[in-house]
Amino acid sequence: SSPITTNPPIARDGLSWPSQGARARIEQTPEEAKTRELKIAGAVRTILRELGENPDRDGLLETPERYARAMLFFTKGYEDNVSDIIKRAIFEEDHDEMVIVRDIDVFSLCEHHLVPFHGKIHIGYIPNKQVIGLSKLARLAEMYSRRLQVQERLTKQVAMALWELLQPQGVAVVMEASHMCMSMRGVQKPGSSTLTSCMLGKFREEQKTREEFLCHIK
Repeated sequence: SSPITTNPPIARDGLSWPSQGARARIEQTPEEAKTRELKIAGAVRTILRELGENPDRDGLLETPERYARAMLFFTKGYEDNVSDIIKRAIFEEDHDEMVIVRDIDVFSLCEHHLVPFHGKIHIGYIPNKQVIGLSKLARLAEMYSRRLQVQERLTKQVAMALWELLQPQGVAVVMEASHMCMSMRGVQKPGSSTLTSCMLGKFREEQKTREEFLCHIK
């Protein structure tokens, strides 16, 4: 009942869909973190010059460093792992009805253009003798969104991580977002939104269960 994926939801060390760069960043020393920031700032100075600007004028003098710090914050999800986020917040509970947390605000960066997309994500699951702290659902969404992303993968990552953690009867994740790469460039259509979903277990197999979830999040 799970969609096929070429990447495991959660690696043994708690990282999710890890890359070589993510592992280096999560294990970096303070000195390596500062070197990383300076490298990003140097690259931004080059970009400013190539755009026709003067990176040494007053308004831009400290922009490369500010941008470097901002980008490191926007992508801080690379420094998180599932084990640290969830900790001991999974509990034995005799509950087998739907649990839904809706309207979780998420902000991310499109990996194709490095411009923002933002919206809301709705997460539901049907427990199988285990429940998770409600705030951890929002933390999972936050971790994955604070990486370079596409909305389709972000939706799937949240769903599959929850599926792996709880082994529930079903998981459903729906996300609706606006993409600046559509509003500011390309087709330039402000006001448009993109809707993605990932259904696992009973939500995938049973139409009535899926319809109940979709009704609740409306």
